[in-house]
Amino acid sequence: MKEYNLEGFERGLFELGIKLSEEQKTQFLQYYELLVEWNSFMNLTAITEFDQVITKHFLDSLSLVKVCDVAQAGRILDVGTGAGFPGIPLKIAFPEVEVVLLDSLNKRVKFLNEVIGQLGLSKITAVHGRAENFARQKDYREQFDLVVSRAVANLSSLSEYCLPYVKVGGRFVSYKSGKLNEELAAAQKAIHVLGGEAKEPVYFQLTGTEDERSFVCIEKGKATPKKYPRKAGTPAKEPIQ
Repeated sequence: MKEYNLEGFERGLFELGIKLSEEQKTQFLQYYELLVEWNSFMNLTAITEFDQVITKHFLDSLSLVKVCDVAQAGRILDVGTGAGFPGIPLKIAFPEVEVVLLDSLNKRVKFLNEVIGQLGLSKITAVHGRAENFARQKDYREQFDLVVSRAVANLSSLSEYCLPYVKVGGRFVSYKSGKLNEELAAAQKAIHVLGGEAKEPVYFQLTGTEDERSFVCIEKGKATPKKYPRKAGTPAKEPIQ
């Protein structure tokens, strides 16, 4: 493995209050190298430069600690995980949690399984499928304490993808960029219909950058009606209004 300057990573971890062992830091470096290797023959990320991956993928994923006690999160589902963000960084940093990674592209799931195997991670699985379909299976529906997503979709559609997986009493946290007033207002009906209640967004600046980030935390107070999520493709085309 190459030598890497970890100053920026260490600084970002300190700001987030996260302490990693040498083994965990090595796992992050292995993850980076696998990401770059696989990205050479399939589209995983437009960001490949080391410091950028550290900041915009790893530290951004770990920023969840601003709104959650991740170590106590229990069972986590990452919907639309892509190259494994935020699920794999959360699993590396908090090995005691159980993580399920869900993605609709089988090629990406193969990459995720390679990462899981090479890093020696346990209590984590990668699943190939659409969010609308898996949410109808009893092993997944309302089985997670925490559902997270960095997927690019409007909050109304994301809520329909994610809230059906959340246990009553659990929560869904959406990673977002910038200000959310209009998007959150437009999603309020969907959130309510699906059994959730949105809290005030948490805004912050991504460490070492001028990038504005935000979290929307939606707490689930009642079961999602059986008719949701609607069939595959519908939440994106026709968000609940």
